[in-house]
Amino acid sequence: MSNDRQQNDGLTGRCVLITGAARRVGNAIARRLHAAGATVAVHYRRSATEARQLADELNAGRPDSATVFKADLAQAAQITSLVEAVTDWSGRLDVLVNNASSFYPTPIGSIDEKQWDDLVGSNLKAPLFLSQAATPHIRKQCGVIINIVDIHAKRPLHNHPVYGAAKAGLAMLTRSLAKDLAPEIRVNGIAPGAILWPEDGMTDAARQSILRQIPLGRPGEPDDIATCALYLIRDASYVTGQIIAVDGGRSIGW
Repeated sequence: MSNDRQQNDGLTGRCVLITGAARRVGNAIARRLHAAGATVAVHYRRSATEARQLADELNAGRPDSATVFKADLAQAAQITSLVEAVTDWSGRLDVLVNNASSFYPTPIGSIDEKQWDDLVGSNLKAPLFLSQAATPHIRKQCGVIINIVDIHAKRPLHNHPVYGAAKAGLAMLTRSLAKDLAPEIRVNGIAPGAILWPEDGMTDAARQSILRQIPLGRPGEPDDIATCALYLIRDASYVTGQIIAVDGGRSIGW
């Protein structure tokens, strides 16, 4: 089946691996792609309860359409094992969504090697090695890789130099893979803006400052990212090497 034909047939029969799928944006992507017909491999590291709950809900709507996979993506051997486990389960792999990410401040003067390894590992190293491991399987299906980048890959976020550098690397990795893996595999990125506030809290003043920078005047929703992912996977058969900002217009004027 040609890639163009696959784009028009929805996602029925196609297997999608989403990293960090148990919660937040990854959870929304899993639900949206599953609703479009995909079989979903729900990856998690620590969020076992949430991952199993998500898979149970998806399977209640369509039996045997989702299952969970635990892996520490900081370990290269576990990345290889994850891809093997998914393909053993589904018999194929059509789409990889590199969503899992660490995010926290690293002010200059306080950065240590552990923080570097964690932030670069989750935001750049893991997507690279996952893409490499998945490529032979995705190539067979003329499939898709989606990387969740960040608007701060282009514009630095105060006190987040390591995170920003890692996401900037992921943006370049997205374009490099698109060039190297074409024409069989399309590779694109999504750069979220203010979709979910940080889990460790944020002052009202900081939130209002961000909202003033957004032309649409409001934060987005996780499903805004999920809808973009569905577009890039299902409908955008002539789009590769692109990073779409889903940010309410923030990146055009702040």
